[in-house]
Amino acid sequence: MFVATISEAEADGRIAEIYAAERAQRGYVMSGTQVWTARPDMLPAWEDFFMHLRAGTSLSDREWILVGLLASLRVPTSYCSSEYGRRAIDVLGSREAVAAFVRDFRRCGLPDREVAMLDYAEKVATRAWAARQEDIDGLSRHGFSDVQIADIALAAAVRGFMSRVNDALGAEPEAVILDRDPALRALLAVGRPVAVPEPSAG
Repeated sequence: MFVATISEAEADGRIAEIYAAERAQRGYVMSGTQVWTARPDMLPAWEDFFMHLRAGTSLSDREWILVGLLASLRVPTSYCSSEYGRRAIDVLGSREAVAAFVRDFRRCGLPDREVAMLDYAEKVATRAWAARQEDIDGLSRHGFSDVQIADIALAAAVRGFMSRVNDALGAEPEAVILDRDPALRALLAVGRPVAVPEPSAG
């Protein structure tokens, strides 16, 4: 990281609680979490906001992951693209499907409803000023409620905010996040360069 942050050994209070919960869940504390302690009061505030947003979203897990992956690709950020690319393997079914999504989400076999969702998420992530009533009307025709549309916007926008803070302050993706397949790993490295994986021994 580019700035001084609070290590696990130094953490106390709410920061220590957040670190411990993440270690229990993941087995490690993400640099994308630790980086927020460059201003220590921000990690608890950010954690509360993000967890409230995530817990209350009307989007399905699949929808949340696909919006998160697309927004990460468009920031662009290698850290979050790698994390969401890893998650997308489960929801899309294979590494090949994730690679096809990264290359062109409009032509990778997704249902029209999800393509419409991602068209809007892409606009939010890259040029939110261009959103129009027609975008909302199109999503409504695909069965999205106003709450779901708001959650698409929130999911795409918050991913851009989080990713930009992480990259600007030097958070680096942990090795476990980076896919073992060199081709997919390279495809997801859309921002700051990441190392190509070493071939497995044996």
